[in-house]
Amino acid sequence: MNSREDFLPINGTDYVEFYVGNAKQAAYYYQTAFGFQPLAYAGLETGLKDRTSYVLVQDKIRFVFTSSLVPDSEIAVHAMNHGDGVKVVALWVDDARKSWKETTARGAVSCLEPKVEKDEHGEAVFSGIRTYGETVHIFVERKNYNGPFLPGYVAWNPEYKTRDTGLKYVDHMVGNVGWNEMNKWVNFYADTMGFTQLASFDDKDISTEYTALMSKVMTNGNGRIKFPINEPAEGRKRSQVEEYLDFFGTSGVQHVAMATENILETVGELRKRGIEFLTVPDSYYDTVLNRVGKIDEEILALKKLGILVDRDDEGYLLQIFTKPVEDRPTVFYEIIQRKGAKSFGKGNFKALFESIELEQVRRGTL
Repeated sequence: MNSREDFLPINGTDYVEFYVGNAKQAAYYYQTAFGFQPLAYAGLETGLKDRTSYVLVQDKIRFVFTSSLVPDSEIAVHAMNHGDGVKVVALWVDDARKSWKETTARGAVSCLEPKVEKDEHGEAVFSGIRTYGETVHIFVERKNYNGPFLPGYVAWNPEYKTRDTGLKYVDHMVGNVGWNEMNKWVNFYADTMGFTQLASFDDKDISTEYTALMSKVMTNGNGRIKFPINEPAEGRKRSQVEEYLDFFGTSGVQHVAMATENILETVGELRKRGIEFLTVPDSYYDTVLNRVGKIDEEILALKKLGILVDRDDEGYLLQIFTKPVEDRPTVFYEIIQRKGAKSFGKGNFKALFESIELEQVRRGTL
């Protein structure tokens, strides 16, 4: 899709906002474990009476952690019902009013009519639409804003800082939706946002002896936004998507994939900081080069860290998945390095899903 046809130009992911039980502790965890840097803060000291937000950044990735100061707010109810989880996937646009008008005219349900917020650093325009579950997309227009994050936030510069871990940008975000709902949301992104389908995987591609799921990947006009949408498929036991839906309570963002330019360094550092990753059998590495061909990395180094490899027509990729980062088996992260490949690691699905099933057995949820 060229820019003339793209009625919803998106520059990239603006931020991802999590509603959490304790934003201060969540922020500390992401600083310490993932190497995010403090950026901005909003709370009682800035005039808010009902919530607190901490904004963290690493290269182009911005995460916002928000918790409620009162027991009956939308934020508090969301955290109680779903545990810590993604509420807002914010999209950086040049024109938030037009983005809202174009999407709602095509059937999207509004959650925020266009509004302007100002402070001494300028103004920003926001609007928003609803998507699967309780997830929303906020369109952020910030061309006339020069503050640390957005109006209402102040710079946050604590004494405690950590070294970053080499994470660069959000590569893609995966949504888990309910039974037979994948095509509904695929059509939503196509019809209301002008996205196109990049890839499709059925239960033959993504299955093991016990579980299966189906997935379609939607992308925007310039390819900077990629949203795989997963739904459960019939299997002998309960799949990871069903487990997510049971514990999150509704459709939602299952994982955020973050790109790095040196996955060996990034994953090595994350492991040192206590991040736990899924493991695949050593036997995976006995045959992987037969499947993917020559790669730049030493296979023993990948094996030591548990990093997976896959190839498509345009190159190869390296990827690894964390275990869930909280007590509910819901949100986790993918670390990915692309060396030309545009795909999502189809060749690794079986090994990955068998690894997830081992974790489900330990949790008693398979």
